[in-house]
Amino acid sequence: MPRPLVGVDWGTSSLRVARIAVDGQALEARELPRGILTVPAGGFAAVLQAACAGWLDAPAPLVLMCGMVGSRQGWLEVPYARCPAGFEALVAGLAWPEPGRMAIVPGLRCENAGVPDVMRGEETKAFGVLRVLGLDQARVLMPGTHAKLATLADGRLQGFATCMTGEAYALLRQHSILARTLPAQDGPLHEPAFLRGLDIAHAGRGLLHAAFSARTLALFGQLDEAQGPSFLSGLLIGEELRERALQPAGPPLVLVGADALTRRYALALAHLGLPAQTAGQEATWCGLRAIADAWEAARP
Repeated sequence: MPRPLVGVDWGTSSLRVARIAVDGQALEARELPRGILTVPAGGFAAVLQAACAGWLDAPAPLVLMCGMVGSRQGWLEVPYARCPAGFEALVAGLAWPEPGRMAIVPGLRCENAGVPDVMRGEETKAFGVLRVLGLDQARVLMPGTHAKLATLADGRLQGFATCMTGEAYALLRQHSILARTLPAQDGPLHEPAFLRGLDIAHAGRGLLHAAFSARTLALFGQLDEAQGPSFLSGLLIGEELRERALQPAGPPLVLVGADALTRRYALALAHLGLPAQTAGQEATWCGLRAIADAWEAARP
């Protein structure tokens, strides 16, 4: 019988924990606003203990953590494993704040045109997607502050590329001249405005030029203030998808991430004629279960 497992997805701004069943499903899950930047020096063990109250008693589970908890600002800096990487590389790279009981999954690094790229946490989610959907290969698109597109085949994550889509949206939304024509709150998605931004981005004029259209369209009364955030979101997501040059042919394309953002990407991909499947946030728990199983299998 596999050892009981507690999974931890510890990011910059939030902490998610779950008791994970043998099939990778969460038996019980909790989410707290205790990202790594809120934890004082030397305080990670206490925050984890509080988050997992009642779960860490005998029989002692394996606690497997992923995400920014393994970064320089986290509990313990864990060296990146190199792509292509499979479960054996992730298991070999585990770092143990508490040997035999608590481990942190290493992030991954790759190179694109000689420039390094990195991820922490998304590797676990990407492997979990394969298990959730029963796939042996996939292109996994993970929207977010730093959106990732990972390619998986032959049991390995072959490579990936990061786009700072969410962060660029926040910067333009809050700290550029565009902020003066946008409402204080984003409000609900306005699909026509979103798709209009998407189409302008895909016309290929480049973001530095296209972004100014959010101001000029509003200036001449062709874009309502309330539609501005949706239009800008369409521009940024459209630019990301244009740069990625995705094609319908190839391994299945899977979206996984927060529901609201994933729905925007699904709308954009459908508009561009790119079929995509979706997987929920439970992919992280399935990924941690798969890594734990690989660790158990590798033990002497």
